Amino acid sequence: MAKPEQPSIDWEQFGILCRVVANRKQSEIIWEESPLTALAVPFRAGEEWHVAAAVFLTAPLSPQDSLDAHAERLGAKASHLHHWAAHQHVWDPRILLQVADACREHFRTLDRVEDLESQADEMSMHLAGVYEEISLLHRLTRNLRLSKTDEELAKIAIDWLMEVVPAQGIGLVLLPVDSTDENYLGKVRTQNVLLKAGNLPLTDEQFCSLMEHWNVRKAIDPLVRNFSDPFTFEAFSIRNVIAVPVTEGENLLGYLAAFNHRQDQQFGSMEANLLHSVATIIGVHSANLELYRQQSMLLAGVIRALTSAIDAKDPYTCGHSDRVARIAVRLAQEMGYPPEMLSRVYLAGLLHDIGKIGVNDAVLQKPGKLTDEEYDHIKTHVEKGHRILAGLKQLDDILPVVLHHHESWDGTGYPHKLAGEAIPPIARIVAVADAYDAMASNRPYRSRMPNDKIDEIIRKGAGRQWDPQVVEAFFRARDDLRQIADEKDLKLINHPLLGPIVRKSLGMTNNGNGKKSQNFSTSQPAGEGSQSTKSESTMAPM
Repeated sequence: MAKPEQPSIDWEQFGILCRVVANRKQSEIIWEESPLTALAVPFRAGEEWHVAAAVFLTAPLSPQDSLDAHAERLGAKASHLHHWAAHQHVWDPRILLQVADACREHFRTLDRVEDLESQADEMSMHLAGVYEEISLLHRLTRNLRLSKTDEELAKIAIDWLMEVVPAQGIGLVLLPVDSTDENYLGKVRTQNVLLKAGNLPLTDEQFCSLMEHWNVRKAIDPLVRNFSDPFTFEAFSIRNVIAVPVTEGENLLGYLAAFNHRQDQQFGSMEANLLHSVATIIGVHSANLELYRQQSMLLAGVIRALTSAIDAKDPYTCGHSDRVARIAVRLAQEMGYPPEMLSRVYLAGLLHDIGKIGVNDAVLQKPGKLTDEEYDHIKTHVEKGHRILAGLKQLDDILPVVLHHHESWDGTGYPHKLAGEAIPPIARIVAVADAYDAMASNRPYRSRMPNDKIDEIIRKGAGRQWDPQVVEAFFRARDDLRQIADEKDLKLINHPLLGPIVRKSLGMTNNGNGKKSQNFSTSQPAGEGSQSTKSESTMAPM
């Protein structure tokens, strides 16, 4: 037979005592009148504390005992109280308190376990978000190469953001960037560029207007908006958005924003921090690109000044450095050099005679035959050029060409009498280009040589003065090289990155559809080279 339930008791009369128990957070006896005792046990439900109270039999009950007075005190029916008490176990009040404390501790442990599980879930979600963020940022930073424009990096960024941010659409607009240098021929952004992923039915003007409406440009922290009622802009319904400015210092470069949570939830700090980090990386990359451009402009200015100084030394050799550079590029192209090497070949040709700045003008422009002393003086220009450029780290790979472009294949050249493969490869190319332009130009001591005579000297110099492979490339590209040598009035092309220099050197122009075309034609090999005499080979330039 089941034990009867506790009688219905008026606990409101014990309200004050129960509140004291809740505040103390300890089990306490709130009423005691033998043979009955009322016990209150505090417990927490969520963030609030509650009290559980019950009556216990704490002394044996004899048939003669009456509980009528107890029932009246507790607000219970006497018959129910008698019936209940007759079926109860007798508790020692001390044991009763100990059991109550044990129960309270058990509940406290359960609460603690629940809190820890909740914290573990939150931590797990946070770690998952951090992992996604770190993974994305790692992938982005691996693409931080100066060869990539900010537009290329931004496109990669928003495509990857769509993988990790639960947004229906992500957009990034880059604002116009105009060059302040009238000589800058590189690509500049003259209008807004909007890059999008997912569902984002906005134009670049609408996107920027929305960012201005929310004053995102002045936001220090990411702007996060979760609307209770959808916000409609140009027929685009926006439930929630994260927007951050793309900046570099005080300069506003653009905006990055994610729209509408895919699960109809709210955007939080995790997504906001991720967009902020990506915007920061793009801003830093843009700043680095601009710094690199400025350094390249400075380097180009130094190179222009140096080559102008060479031309000013000798009107007969005006334009020689530029022609040698373009001839060397054409030879390198014919020999299969990769495109990324051609700008270095051009620079090497452009600066090969920089040391002549330190050569005596009277010797350099002497119309007659040089004495041995004068010839030795002119030969010092390679080492002087090496010393002049040695302080420019960006030209470290050019120094061997400046120093060794007068070495001969057979080891009879200067300054170190290197031979064969010991001569730097680009120096071998510049040696042929230098010799060819010198022979194809008027000099104080002679007029331009006929083409047949030039071909004969170069063919006989293969294997003695020049690398045979470079000579073979010369004859394959001979028609192009003659065209370059005849352009005596072409000036150094002004461009900070020097890439367009190479394109102009190769005759490559924009054909109107964004593609490059090649104006040169390539001739077939013109036969095998043969040995030249010493007198012929020394007709090459000094």
